[in-house]
Amino acid sequence: MSELRRDEEGVMDTLEWNYPRPDFDRSARWLDLSGSWEFARGTAGDTAPPSADGYREAIIVPFPWESAASGVAASWLERAWYRRPVDVPSAWTAERVILKFGGVHHRACVLVNDALVAEHAGAGPFECDITDALSPAPGGGLRGTLVVRVDAPNDKQAIAHGKQRGIPAADYDSCSFQPSSGIWQPVWLEPRPATFLRQLQVGATERLDGFSVAIRAAGPSASGARVTLSVEDSDASVVTEAGPDGTALVSLPLSRPRLWSPEDPHLYRIRVCLESPDGTDEVTCTAGLRRIEVAGDEIRLNGRRLYLRGVLDQGYWPGSGLSAPSPEALRRDLTLARAAGYNLVRKHLKLEDPRWLHFADQSGMLVWAEPPSTSRFSAESVDAFCQGLKSMVERDANHPCIVIWGCFNEEWGLDWKVSDDLERQDAVEQAVALVRAMDSSRPVVDNSGWTHVGGDLIDWHYYEPDLERWAKNVAALAEDEAAGIPVALHPGSMTVKPLLARADAARDRPNLNSEYGMGFTSVERGWYLKWQTQELRRHDRLAGYVYTELYDIEHEMAGLLMADRSPKDLGNISPGDVNAETVLVLDLIPVRPGIDIELAGREVSLQVRCSHHGGTPVRGLLHWAWIPHLALAGGPADHAGTAGITSGPSGALPLSAEPFVLGEPAGVSAELPEGWTAGRLRLWLEDGTATRATTSIDVVRRSAASGRVQE
Repeated sequence: MSELRRDEEGVMDTLEWNYPRPDFDRSARWLDLSGSWEFARGTAGDTAPPSADGYREAIIVPFPWESAASGVAASWLERAWYRRPVDVPSAWTAERVILKFGGVHHRACVLVNDALVAEHAGAGPFECDITDALSPAPGGGLRGTLVVRVDAPNDKQAIAHGKQRGIPAADYDSCSFQPSSGIWQPVWLEPRPATFLRQLQVGATERLDGFSVAIRAAGPSASGARVTLSVEDSDASVVTEAGPDGTALVSLPLSRPRLWSPEDPHLYRIRVCLESPDGTDEVTCTAGLRRIEVAGDEIRLNGRRLYLRGVLDQGYWPGSGLSAPSPEALRRDLTLARAAGYNLVRKHLKLEDPRWLHFADQSGMLVWAEPPSTSRFSAESVDAFCQGLKSMVERDANHPCIVIWGCFNEEWGLDWKVSDDLERQDAVEQAVALVRAMDSSRPVVDNSGWTHVGGDLIDWHYYEPDLERWAKNVAALAEDEAAGIPVALHPGSMTVKPLLARADAARDRPNLNSEYGMGFTSVERGWYLKWQTQELRRHDRLAGYVYTELYDIEHEMAGLLMADRSPKDLGNISPGDVNAETVLVLDLIPVRPGIDIELAGREVSLQVRCSHHGGTPVRGLLHWAWIPHLALAGGPADHAGTAGITSGPSGALPLSAEPFVLGEPAGVSAELPEGWTAGRLRLWLEDGTATRATTSIDVVRRSAASGRVQE
């Protein structure tokens, strides 16, 4: 059993770390079913549970059976059985006992004391009332044997699986990973009365001065049930009755509203109490008071323009697959993303653990949420995809951190044929309509990265190693001059996907990059991160970008971090500097990693601008100075400000920028110190109180370009 405790700051630490749904809190009474379960491998013909002696292994729930963390590590297993005893406290016997699953891949058949209580397919959560299947226990309470049969087909083409590898392989198998089958998210028990709170949908009022709460009750006495709502640490309180259909819509005004934002991620706790002849059900919902909207070509948060500095996060861990090794690991990934300068995480093709979203709510990290994809187009696969999409929006709509709903990704599950197929275009439009019908308060992306059919944003994925070509095509995409997106469907082949399915479709929507990044080695990745990001920052029209990706996964070595989240040598490139609110933009096309500029003589001349996305203008002095060549090999240089500089400041010029307007250039001329054949020119902007931005360029004299440097 879990007990609520408060730490010194009043935060419910046990709730945050253990209870699986902190956004829909019934944690005063619950029973955690994680831990060791009996396990039996099955075959397609096994329709009846194994006998008691047939469970010859133990598995740790909730880890996928392919993972080492599960203790089983069974690859390509398509059916298995789980079993464990369940003892229900005597204090619960006057209520209904509810068994809840955070996620099971892919089909679950649930039995209690040999009675079938539930069947479910798909990535989303589900629950079942097991009260009537339980038996009285000696001394009081209830008892039962819980058995779960799970089917996880190797052929995943028509089921929502995201990046899980299958047989036969998906079209995108080269970027797919080990499957995560079986029970892969928490399992727990809760008591509640027969009439209970089924759903709470919380949104901000139009004037951002309170909440609008839609309540849905279920059960035999839902009609006319008394509903009391109150906001913790506030005088806001309302009493109403559920209507004949068990629903109610309540306004909760706040006398001193405090908005949620990345800078001030204030959360309210709304307590909802439902009273009926069947008893009392109480749920506490966390919510943030904020508005996210599209206004022309801008994304706005609480009325202010928002620039998204995002990173792709696929939610994989070495040794545990799609299941986080601990709640702490979920929180740590958000901390690492923020340390790298990002204000948004695109959670890629995965319905993530609700605790991760709760931690994002608390920390102010923005989230782009999207469901797992299928592999092939069919009526069956579209239905499976939409089921996952609906489950995502229904479960997660109350999280203020989520600012974008994603639908399809790169036409996965649509056979890469959206641009010339009306049936597939209709599937995309239906997905967008489904999301908007459930939640119209957030912008929706229809088909991320490639041909757009509808939706509220125009986003594009672009991978390109040639920086001159990158700069040219980014400029065309950013300024709405490009008709298509260069796409490498297969190694060594390039095609151009139409940006819009209908050429005459309106473009007055926010335009943003949502995948980019290049480089084979970690040093190369750091170099491309720096130079490609600065080109994106050059264009004020853009609403943001999403870098691929935060950490490595299996064979995909594209991360800023190792798979275990340890740091990489990025060649003295600091992602925190690259992704800062204020950055320096250099007017040059660099040569290659380790040599940004190759000189015939000793003089460097370049133009430097400032890109700034804060609320007020930035004005300061641009400084520059040389760091000796040893820094090119990872020597004494430090990314912060003037650390490591030995030549002394070489100059200073005024530099400024208005919010979301690329500043006018400052011309910098610097001479490589006498006797040096290589050096790093560090540039930084100070506003009198702090260093606001910093960057550098690696310079080599032509005679030393072969790799010889001064000894």
